[in-house]
Amino acid sequence: MSATDAGGSELHPVYTFGRPPQGRRQFLTKAAWIGVWLIFLSSPIKDLADGHHTPVATALGSLGLAVFVGCYLTLVFRYTTRILQWGAVIGSFVTLVLLAAVLSFCFGDHWLGLFVYVAVSAGAVLPVRYSLWVIPAVTLLMILVGLRDDGLGDLISNLGVITLLVGFAMSGVRELIRTTIQLRQARATVAQLAANEERLRLARDLHDLLGHSLSLITLKSELAGRMLPDHPDKAAQQVADIEQVSRQALVDVREAVSGYRRRTLAGELAGARTALAAAGVDAVVPLEVPAELPGEEGEAALAWALREAVTNVVRHSGARRCTVTFTARQTLAGPLLELCVEDDGAGGSGAVAGNGLTGLTERVEAVGGVLETGPATRRGFRLAARVPLTGAAVGSPS
Repeated sequence: MSATDAGGSELHPVYTFGRPPQGRRQFLTKAAWIGVWLIFLSSPIKDLADGHHTPVATALGSLGLAVFVGCYLTLVFRYTTRILQWGAVIGSFVTLVLLAAVLSFCFGDHWLGLFVYVAVSAGAVLPVRYSLWVIPAVTLLMILVGLRDDGLGDLISNLGVITLLVGFAMSGVRELIRTTIQLRQARATVAQLAANEERLRLARDLHDLLGHSLSLITLKSELAGRMLPDHPDKAAQQVADIEQVSRQALVDVREAVSGYRRRTLAGELAGARTALAAAGVDAVVPLEVPAELPGEEGEAALAWALREAVTNVVRHSGARRCTVTFTARQTLAGPLLELCVEDDGAGGSGAVAGNGLTGLTERVEAVGGVLETGPATRRGFRLAARVPLTGAAVGSPS
């Protein structure tokens, strides 16, 4: 069972960091990750098991160690993101500090490693503005307690540096995950705003296309209705005008829809990056389209070629790397733009084209271009589509 948000959709794993476990699987995953670091408790456990202390001291030490581990696990399991119950956090953290100091002072230097867990808790739970001074304070307290048995130099070189570095490293990891969450939320917000802007643009275009035509049709329909009893010839003229206006409106709508459906290289490049990343393929894809592009039909042909090539890479090639390049070439027939998609998978020879490549060849040839397919330079498959730049436009049409 995976974590879900309030709407019931599945959360990305990064959003579950610091949340209480949601389900058995997530609990086991968190427990395994946190439990690995409990290996550093082997020193105090060994000290208790060696029998150097009285039975009463051993029992109290075991109880104190159990309470310490319980407070530590409570902090790192539940309170490493947004904190709403600061009382529980402060109480657990103060208990950790007191137990680490008392146990280390009473049982010796084998227990000084508990301060590492205190520093980790400070870095994982406290805001940066507090952890910046709490972690050094915890390290200083550890050194003062450790002076009971060890020298200052040994304490600083052994546990002091480790405590500082681990504490600040955990604080950095917490901030990194927090920043990642904010970036994902910002990306989702930008995508939503872009979708809203596209809807507004579509609404404006439809209003501009159909508003005048529908108003004119309504007005002429009312006129035809009033003229029909006494002037049927004039009413017929109004009906003819209605037919003409409606046909023109239909033509305008079809042209607008064709513009929305037209493939662009910019859109296909973005789609290629997403598809290849989702398939686990290392993608080398240009971030921007070439400065000089062929006309609308030529750009659409290259966009279809890119889509077909990326689809084949994802579905059939088993490739680990895919490279997309654009090259402007000057030939005897004039300038042309070449799109090349090359992968390192188990592609075919290209001698027998499938239905997709056959249709793509016809589409490219219809705009005066050439499509070539075959083995890549070393291994894999290569698709190259060349389209004339005659009548090219600078930039991608919007």
